[in-house]
Amino acid sequence: MPTILFAAKSERWTTYEGPLRAALDDAGLGHARLTTEAEPAEVDYIVYAPNSGLTDFTPYTRLKAVLNLWAGVEDVVGNKTLTVPLARMVDEGLTEGMVEWVTGHVLRHHLGMDTHIHGQDGIWRADSTPPLARDRTVAVLGLGVLGTACAEMLARLNFRTLGWSRSPKDVAGVTCHHGAEGLQDALREAEIAVLLLPDTPATENTLDAEALALMPEGAVILNPGRGPLIDDEALLAALDAGHIGHATLDTFRTEPLPKDHRYWSHPRVTVTPHIASATRTVSASRTIVENIRRGEAGEPFRHLVDRNLGY
Repeated sequence: MPTILFAAKSERWTTYEGPLRAALDDAGLGHARLTTEAEPAEVDYIVYAPNSGLTDFTPYTRLKAVLNLWAGVEDVVGNKTLTVPLARMVDEGLTEGMVEWVTGHVLRHHLGMDTHIHGQDGIWRADSTPPLARDRTVAVLGLGVLGTACAEMLARLNFRTLGWSRSPKDVAGVTCHHGAEGLQDALREAEIAVLLLPDTPATENTLDAEALALMPEGAVILNPGRGPLIDDEALLAALDAGHIGHATLDTFRTEPLPKDHRYWSHPRVTVTPHIASATRTVSASRTIVENIRRGEAGEPFRHLVDRNLGY
């Protein structure tokens, strides 16, 4: 009988206990022990949130895997006491939510909706007809599960869609770039750029002053990925100068975003409070339990983190 330790805030246990038990029953693992308290030497799997307070995995001598509740693993991947497989959260509900947020905000900026929503001033702006999607270039930076799903949707909507990743990728309908030179090539054409990269030392300040200067005049930036991907001061300077037309930001270096941060009051910035996508308990529980089933059956775990890359 495997013992599964749920290591997260108490409010998470309230929402996850039922879906996890249901998923275990469906997987034929109803006999498993699911608990918030256990002797470390008895634990086989940890369902883990990095803000749980658990930082020393050394006592968990029987541990087979740590199954992250979050899509991001930057707060745990460097933990030297964690030597067993670490799986990130890949949830179909999270992916669907991200696709919807990205698609909605790309269309908002592509169609110039703000002009009409906020411009009810009696002026008939007949010259504000937007181009067709096929004449608008959107670049998705980061072609993991979320980035690929978003790029595929934008391509289906007929946007000229570019993708960029660290290593070569092949996504149907998307012109893929990779490496440092590929990033520059993508940014030079990106009328709208969507950031969906992981938070690692290599990705910090991906959009710095130099990168922002490569983008077309009036370009739009969407960041539902990670706050540190953007050099905030460089972005504010580019917005002030009018080189960047607008930034719609969902993630930040400090969350909640401080009340006195310039993003709140900047006329070219839209702040959304980290709502681009959220893990859904039912589908996330199925993802977690599938890895437990695999562990018990001796099958390879899914969605494992590459410790060298940090994601």
